Amino acid sequence: MRAKSKWSPGPGVNVLGISLQPDGNWVVSASAKPVGICPDCNTRSRHRHGWRNRTLQDLPAQGQVVKVHLTLRRWQCRRRECQRRTFTDRLPDIAGPYTRRTVRMAAIVDLIGYSMGGRPAEHLMGRLGMPVSDDTILRQIKRRASNSIPDDIRVVGIDDWSWRRSTRYGTIIVDLERRTVVDILDDRSVASTKAWLQERPSIEVVSRDRCGLYAQAAREGAPQARQVADRFHLVQNLRAAIKEQMNLSGHANVRPILSEDAIAGTTAQHRRARLAHRQSRQDIFDTLHALRQEGLTYSEIARRTGYERRSVTNWLASGAPRDRNRAALNPTSPLYFEAFLADCWKDGNRLGRHLLHDLRNRGYTGSRSNLERLLQVWRQAENVRPEVALPEVKLSEPVRDPDTGHVISSDVAAALCIKPRGLLTDPQARKIDALKRGSDAFRIMRALAMRFNGILRSKNPDALDEWIDDAIDTELTAIMRFASVLRRDIYAVQNAIELPWSNGQAEGQINRLKTLKRAMYGRAGPELMKARMLPLNHTK
Repeated sequence: MRAKSKWSPGPGVNVLGISLQPDGNWVVSASAKPVGICPDCNTRSRHRHGWRNRTLQDLPAQGQVVKVHLTLRRWQCRRRECQRRTFTDRLPDIAGPYTRRTVRMAAIVDLIGYSMGGRPAEHLMGRLGMPVSDDTILRQIKRRASNSIPDDIRVVGIDDWSWRRSTRYGTIIVDLERRTVVDILDDRSVASTKAWLQERPSIEVVSRDRCGLYAQAAREGAPQARQVADRFHLVQNLRAAIKEQMNLSGHANVRPILSEDAIAGTTAQHRRARLAHRQSRQDIFDTLHALRQEGLTYSEIARRTGYERRSVTNWLASGAPRDRNRAALNPTSPLYFEAFLADCWKDGNRLGRHLLHDLRNRGYTGSRSNLERLLQVWRQAENVRPEVALPEVKLSEPVRDPDTGHVISSDVAAALCIKPRGLLTDPQARKIDALKRGSDAFRIMRALAMRFNGILRSKNPDALDEWIDDAIDTELTAIMRFASVLRRDIYAVQNAIELPWSNGQAEGQINRLKTLKRAMYGRAGPELMKARMLPLNHTK
């Protein structure tokens, strides 16, 4: 009797017999208790109406499949007030209605399927004596994930992730208090994020990156919540601004985000940067050819100048300073139809939507915004006033590493500019000192970066406004742009300084999501991706 009880699938079941089949599988015959309880009125009944047989797959025995042939009675409910006339034995601790596996077997399917996915879980469970198809495993974990998400969420982190880079993006939402994923949205839009936030009025804090899309969704979907800008992205944006400023070529074609007065004030500086870039290329060309005429080898020239040997070879093979190659035009660019547009412009046809219609008839496949950018340049060219001749550009000597003699790149300079003095190695400290001596802009940005890091760690946002004013007064284009963007998002930045929340958890969950996506070869849809990302016990 004790041996039979060990084969029982759960409480309330009497084992009648155990047999080993010719195929090596075990069959357990069992029946429920001789008393039924009505699920509607909870009345006990001993009046049998019929029988029903169920076959359930249970945990294996010594690597062999175990099937339970369970005999269930169908009872009559004799209570007149009850609407139900007959009912079958209910065994919720053993198996749910219409399922083919016991509860403990289903828990193993959940665990292995959640951890490994469909096909790997199918192979493993077959080897363990629990054969289940991959479709069944995926269907079960999707069914588990379809349960309702908790509504008592207070602090969430929102970020985007890519289904396919530069093509399609989704949204991940993380409960920062529980440190778990609460939902996966299959798109990156204001509407979907706003709708999700509106369904959960308990949200008090929304942590996000610098994306304006999520800022708008939080304002409209959770106006009661405090928005928090991610501190890591704040520092990274400052680093990008420093790199842009340190780069000799500049980024003259970057979309301006300063006020109109600030943009007008920086136009001359952009023009000087472009001129400096052309002049610097001429200097590089002259320097490399002078070293070659002295009889130095390509490798020695590369060692002295810090350029790659292949770049040195290309420079010396050209008879003039190389200019950037312009990409071949195609029908997606309005410049492909420049002659036609110029004729229309001279004839007075200057309305964007009319020109777009004409270009579409000629095979234009680009967007209207692309066309409007070209037309805006032409409109500005007609309104240009005669300008004072630009002063001669005075180029500063490139700063070199005091240890190796190589030119310090803008990437290295930007990385060192935001790094505190206490974390610098001795070679890095010497680079910092050399950059301070050789570049006034770097010296100013280094002081601003250290002050900004101190403000982020101080938990006191009072000094932020003064820092923004000082950054704008530097007249460094990239730093002015960064400070102006901070001012537009000032409340979220202040909350980032005051509150402990950040988007670090969301970034970590995105790394996990990428791993799962690649493990499933990019074929998982939103439903399966959500099922694999939600915690296994999120409904408990």
